[in-house]
Amino acid sequence: MELEAKATYPSRLVNWSGNRSGGVRRLFDEGSGRPGENVFETNLLHKLEDWAKKMVEAPGSAPRILMLVGGPGNGKTEAIESTIGWLDGALGASQQLTRALAGSFLPAGDGFVPRLVRVDAGSLGIPKRQLAISIVQDASAVLGATGRPAAQLLLDELEAMQSAPQTEAYLFCVNRGVLDDALIEAIDRGSDQSRRLLEAITRAVSLAPDAPSCWPLDLFPTVAAWPMDAESLLLAPTRCGEAPARSLLRHALEESRWLPAGSCSAGPSCPFCGSRERLAREREEGSFLQMLRWYEVASGKRWSFRDLFSLVSYLLAGHRVSPRDAGLDPCGWAARLAGLDETARRGGKPSRDTSSSIFQLVAAQYQHALFHRWERDAGPSLLRDIKELGLDDDNTAMGLYWFLSSRRAPYLPSMIGDVLEGFAELLDPALAVPDTQVQVSRNTRFALREVDVRFSRSVLEGLDYVRKLQVLTRLEVELIDRLARLDAELSSPGVRRRRPLSATNLQRFMRDFTCRLVRRSLGTRTATALDAPILSEFQKVIEDGEGEGLYEIAHEVELLLNRNQDFEISLTTTFGQPLPPVARRAMLVVPARSVRPLHANTSGRPASPIPFLKVGDGRSSQPIALTYDLFKAVKELEEGMSIASLPRTVLALLDTTRARLAGPIVRDRQLLERARIQIGSADSSVVQRRFGFGIRKDGGTR
Repeated sequence: MELEAKATYPSRLVNWSGNRSGGVRRLFDEGSGRPGENVFETNLLHKLEDWAKKMVEAPGSAPRILMLVGGPGNGKTEAIESTIGWLDGALGASQQLTRALAGSFLPAGDGFVPRLVRVDAGSLGIPKRQLAISIVQDASAVLGATGRPAAQLLLDELEAMQSAPQTEAYLFCVNRGVLDDALIEAIDRGSDQSRRLLEAITRAVSLAPDAPSCWPLDLFPTVAAWPMDAESLLLAPTRCGEAPARSLLRHALEESRWLPAGSCSAGPSCPFCGSRERLAREREEGSFLQMLRWYEVASGKRWSFRDLFSLVSYLLAGHRVSPRDAGLDPCGWAARLAGLDETARRGGKPSRDTSSSIFQLVAAQYQHALFHRWERDAGPSLLRDIKELGLDDDNTAMGLYWFLSSRRAPYLPSMIGDVLEGFAELLDPALAVPDTQVQVSRNTRFALREVDVRFSRSVLEGLDYVRKLQVLTRLEVELIDRLARLDAELSSPGVRRRRPLSATNLQRFMRDFTCRLVRRSLGTRTATALDAPILSEFQKVIEDGEGEGLYEIAHEVELLLNRNQDFEISLTTTFGQPLPPVARRAMLVVPARSVRPLHANTSGRPASPIPFLKVGDGRSSQPIALTYDLFKAVKELEEGMSIASLPRTVLALLDTTRARLAGPIVRDRQLLERARIQIGSADSSVVQRRFGFGIRKDGGTR
């Protein structure tokens, strides 16, 4: 509590998590969550700032209906509040507009926030003018609607808006679910105008390659919509400023907000203060942000503001599962573990709390909190080997067992647990190929194989190799040193003679454990992640859609879809069915389908987060998403991987594309003139002739 009063980190970072009050922003409520204190610049905020000026200076020149589309945590509340501030300034209202709206959104006593708030903004300006502002902060709210669902309310409001004068402005925040429900309601009502508007909005905020302009809508110039979840917060706004994620991280790492290094209650054993010190360095910060961006390009998902705030809270303030630790501030929790570890270090009787303390402290460092996966199911066999070797009185051996056992229960924060699982699966440096090069310093570069080989021989040899590089933390060195002593003990004749197999199993496990730990520490600092070269290349393709990389990938995908110079369609099966034996197949064979980059519309909409390819020509052409799995498969095929080894997701994507092409192709008369039907395994085909059909065999005709 004392640290909270002094506004020091990392204590205040605990409330950055999205499931706490400090991570949830309420409109015009300065006491609610604004973890970063400042509003981070985005492309949308720049658009809204321009819109506010146009609405005051020339109302007819800008859309008067704005819809911010997206789920929670994407910054809609900050966008609305900032827009009101810019309108207030453009009107010269001297904060009167802000105060008027704040009074409605923050009612006194037990009053409820209404769904729609309207204010005569023009009357508050200098000079006075005709301009009214209506705001729906959350279109899913149904307060005071007498049982009517949110979709009906949204539809009614949209119909009223379309007939309003040019001096009426509307700002809506709506999630995609309510938007879809409103479209269904419009269809059920037979409201053609509202249906067309909602269809236009839904298409505009989609990620389809042919999505039209959303600011303003193509057929509705008075309406603008913006998908809040489409743009990456790890990229800088196009106009100016740094990436919102970088600004957020630097705010959390600002030295003046933290206690002086080594002065917290945990001293040098504090994993959170140590993580701040390392992440504040340019290389570590850049590597961390790079890996966050790689997760986006590989998964197709976007980090929201709420995700990023929760992630920073988890990495720099920890996540305490035990109710006993819930009341401790981060440094206090670390100090408690450091005291328990002192008992273990001095040879005290092993216990779950004391023996596993050093493991928990190391795991709380940001590099291991990110890549958190360990062999949680190895505990029983590990304990059996420990007992057979008579090491159940050894703090290091038992600490390893108790640490792994603790990972069998939920230990990740619920707000970002799924994201962290996906992140570790995609990028874990422990799984990077041994030939991956690591640039640990300006003059030192080596392959991960060098680390693997040394730790496979002994923990001490591996520690001696990486210790001189000065890349491990004090806590990591301390833990590995204890494991090295245990490893040496297991190599002694007295121990091995009793249970040689158990000693070998335990040694192998510890060496693998320490090697993984070192790999993760090195990889997180240097962005040496699993498949890092492929991720880096895919990122370039996404962010530079006009580059040559997309054309090269299109050519490789063309080779995958076609067979030699032909494109084959099964006439005896439907989509999803396996092909029959070769002797019973009937295949329609047409000339090979071309594959080219499909450049998405960039006018009046955010950049597409995923590139698309165009397969085929004319009416039969179809778009195909260039996913990371497909891109990776193409690159691995270039390295010699067999087509039979393609991931199921890639095979499904290719099969779906073939099926989508098949329908238009079999109805295309011009294309069918050059087609043939291949029946069975015989070297014969049915082809179209001037009069009827014929069989072509071995280059001849019958």
